[in-house]
Amino acid sequence: MNCLAVCQDELVIRLLARALAPSLDVEFLVEDRLLARRLHDADVTIHVGDPRRVETYVRAGVGPGTSVLVEETGRRSPRRTLEAIRDAGGTLVYLLEVGHPSNPKRQEMLRARLPEVTRLSLADLLHGPLTGTLHLSMTRARVQQYQRYLADADRVLILLHNDPDPDAMASGLALRNLLHRTKTTAIIGAFQGVTRPENLRMANLLDIHVEPLNHQSLAGFDRIATVDVQPHYFGGLISKVDLVIDHHPERAGYSVAFKDIRPDYGSTCTILTEHLRAVDVNISERTATAMLYAIKSDTLFLSRQTNEGDLDAFRFLYPLANAALVRKMEGSETTVERLQCVGQAVRTGAVSGTLYTAHLGHVAREDLITHVADFLLQLEEITWSVVSGIVHGDVVVSVRNLGDSRNAGEFVKREFGDIGSAGGHRAMAKAVAPTDRFEQKFGPLDPERIQATTHELAARFLE
Repeated sequence: MNCLAVCQDELVIRLLARALAPSLDVEFLVEDRLLARRLHDADVTIHVGDPRRVETYVRAGVGPGTSVLVEETGRRSPRRTLEAIRDAGGTLVYLLEVGHPSNPKRQEMLRARLPEVTRLSLADLLHGPLTGTLHLSMTRARVQQYQRYLADADRVLILLHNDPDPDAMASGLALRNLLHRTKTTAIIGAFQGVTRPENLRMANLLDIHVEPLNHQSLAGFDRIATVDVQPHYFGGLISKVDLVIDHHPERAGYSVAFKDIRPDYGSTCTILTEHLRAVDVNISERTATAMLYAIKSDTLFLSRQTNEGDLDAFRFLYPLANAALVRKMEGSETTVERLQCVGQAVRTGAVSGTLYTAHLGHVAREDLITHVADFLLQLEEITWSVVSGIVHGDVVVSVRNLGDSRNAGEFVKREFGDIGSAGGHRAMAKAVAPTDRFEQKFGPLDPERIQATTHELAARFLE
């Protein structure tokens, strides 16, 4: 969560940086260039400018989703600073009392002119548990903003990525719940429907309907929100949306009114659990079951790309969910089709130290490739798996690792980003490239050559 602290006292800045940095992406705005230089040398992110001017906040990237803390020492009225923040588009504004509180008359005048500003005291903020309270307050304000923005829409589209997985479907349910809407006023949709066996089983057991979409059907919605995906994924089909909630690395190329993107989170459902809790929305057993299963699925039962937020969401959802249904959904993961793909990887794969690569040839669906990549990490001494296959005219490369210091997302972007879509996290990533572009760069598409190419690229990257 982004936070800008407008503060001129070096001691206060250093205290805030230490207190807030573990849970917030905090930056500071100061007027004094010498102070800025000292703080920069201490690895504090600093902006320099006049806090009473609108353009200062525009340059600092302040928007509706930025939380702004303004230091109040009691010596000078912060009114012009607060008005500049508001005029720059900032709406989540907190007045931080550092010195003696300002006189009651000044406080009353500020409340009348800027009723949206919340007061905090530095002493309370530096007390550990209350940092969490600030985080909750910021989340609540952000959620209430997009709830109000979407409230007057007749029909909202909650758009998922193609062939939605548990995190996408559960996030769709959670957002519908958060917006207090029904399946007729908030449609969960995707351009390509659910095909993977365990995802179909989840959709059937929890009665989740994913509406099939096409380009023309988008015109029938007043607002569009995407969950577990960002608009760039759709290849220019959608350039503007109203809300994005996602845990994948942030991408450019679209405009959005509100967004909450946290790539350090293990699942989008973790973010939405925080949103639901922040505004005290009742979570049904069905939604809690879907979200709990999604967090388990996306984090490999909290063993991959997991932070404290994921653990806290899991602890919160567990007593609300139907554990028997979760077990039933998990029981669908092994199929004959997947076993055949694992067998292919065993027969034709290559091992080099801690790296295992395999090419599966033509396969029906992408999930078969990712399943094999996850499976191979169970082998003793293997910490990296790179598995490729051809799906409907695309070469798909799935990469997994066990938290290695080297980044799987960087690997696929470096090697395949120029011929297709590529990206991901440190521990998991994917690249999708049209077969003709892959062949242009790497040569003929015979299985042995593709296998040798991915193995060579991965081995070189790991060296």
